Amino acid sequence: MGSSCEEYEFLSEIGLSSSHNLGNYVGGKWLGNGPVVSTLNPANNQPIAQVVEASLEDYETGLKACEEAAKVWMQVPAPKRGDIVRQIGDALRSKLDYLGRLLSLEMGKILAEGIGEVQEVIDMCDFAVGLSRQLNGSVIPSERPNHMMLEMWNPLGIVGVITAFNFPCAVLGWNACIALVCGNCVVWKGAPTTPLITIAMAKLVAEVLEKNHLPGAIFTAMCGGAEIGEAIAKDTRIPLVSFTGSSKVGLTVQQTVSARSGKTLLELSGNNAIIVMDDADIQLAARSVLFAAVGTAGQRCTTCRRLLLHESVYEKVLEQLLTSYKQVKIGDPLEKGTLLGPLHTPESKKNFEKGIEVIKSQGGRVLTGGKAVDGEGNFVEPTIIEISSDAAVVKEELFAPVLYALKFKTFEEAVAINNSVPQGLSSSIFTRSPENIFKWIGPMGSDCGIVNVNIPTNGAEIGGAFGGEKATGGGREAGSDSWKQYMRRSTCTINYGNELPLAQGINFG
Repeated sequence: MGSSCEEYEFLSEIGLSSSHNLGNYVGGKWLGNGPVVSTLNPANNQPIAQVVEASLEDYETGLKACEEAAKVWMQVPAPKRGDIVRQIGDALRSKLDYLGRLLSLEMGKILAEGIGEVQEVIDMCDFAVGLSRQLNGSVIPSERPNHMMLEMWNPLGIVGVITAFNFPCAVLGWNACIALVCGNCVVWKGAPTTPLITIAMAKLVAEVLEKNHLPGAIFTAMCGGAEIGEAIAKDTRIPLVSFTGSSKVGLTVQQTVSARSGKTLLELSGNNAIIVMDDADIQLAARSVLFAAVGTAGQRCTTCRRLLLHESVYEKVLEQLLTSYKQVKIGDPLEKGTLLGPLHTPESKKNFEKGIEVIKSQGGRVLTGGKAVDGEGNFVEPTIIEISSDAAVVKEELFAPVLYALKFKTFEEAVAINNSVPQGLSSSIFTRSPENIFKWIGPMGSDCGIVNVNIPTNGAEIGGAFGGEKATGGGREAGSDSWKQYMRRSTCTINYGNELPLAQGINFG
């Protein structure tokens, strides 16, 4: 199931070497004085290339340059900043297939998903270009004569972005495209296990900045481990840190940043449910569940992990799913027809095996799958488990293609099960009942940040704000009015008269 070395030849098309790569774009230069690491192909666990990570000295060099660049970038008119982001989107378009292939090779998701993720960044560039002409404040009526109140939005300065392996470039796009048009410089630490996609993306951004005679330090990218992430979290020069990862690490980041009065955007764990009501379109629901549970080998934060089935359709839905699961092609993500690529690391594969044993010990019954695939890669079988919603393991996130099948009797019971877990990212219901739909999206319905109807839990569009509640972190990125988090708001009151009336009618001397 592994890839052949010939498939690495395309790396040169996106500025990468199949041997040695400097992993850090700092102060407009490529350098690296940290550890040398090998990035692995999860389909066979063989090295793809070597990367030199950042040292803390490299980090400090980068932040000093970034501070100076911020003084330049924030004074560039927002529509002009938008044009730079447009050019970044065009650069990504020109290398879409190569970047998508790299993403599949290094992360392990199938090629269609790899290309789709890069397309998501391109879409974010397009969205940000329009946004650059709409960073609007408000004019507020003043109670005082000859006074005007208005809101001004100004850049924060520098935004730190720490991304995870499962979406190694899309999450950058959600943050960086918006942060840049808002007038901020970006400091990006990519996931340590996907350094090549970090380098390839940064090279394209660097070329655009250089072509426009702008400071390279407007965009700083570093490959590295926890110490670089900790440096970002502790750095008072970075007023906003976006972090994507586990709830445990996210809480640490939040506490560190808050201790210095900084702000965080957290995109953490998900434990997402799809509810199938008795009036649902069963075929539509079954197709949606297959994509939601098996896509990206269950390694999306929006992966469906809990399938809540009305007792009257329980057997029928499971019958369709079991048939579909047995037809899923497991294999090299770059091969045509593959639907399930490998988990990202050997440790992920071990966690899957341990997780199955825990599930069984808590009364879970494996209906299909449940085993790791023998061989050199990190492949596992797509799995469906019949289990009680009261089992402790159901409240946890197992980052693998494992789906819990749960039975319910009433709409209210289904909502209660959906809301019973610590996480609150994504949710969906399949029903044709207007009453159920509007209850579901209302105050007594789902408590998640993403509340869908008749579509999967995953595959969100960039036009809406992305994020969740509770242990998912509360952050919102990408579309809607998420841009406001990347700017500071000033309420300005201007007296253009000769008198000094005070608010609330106060007379002071």
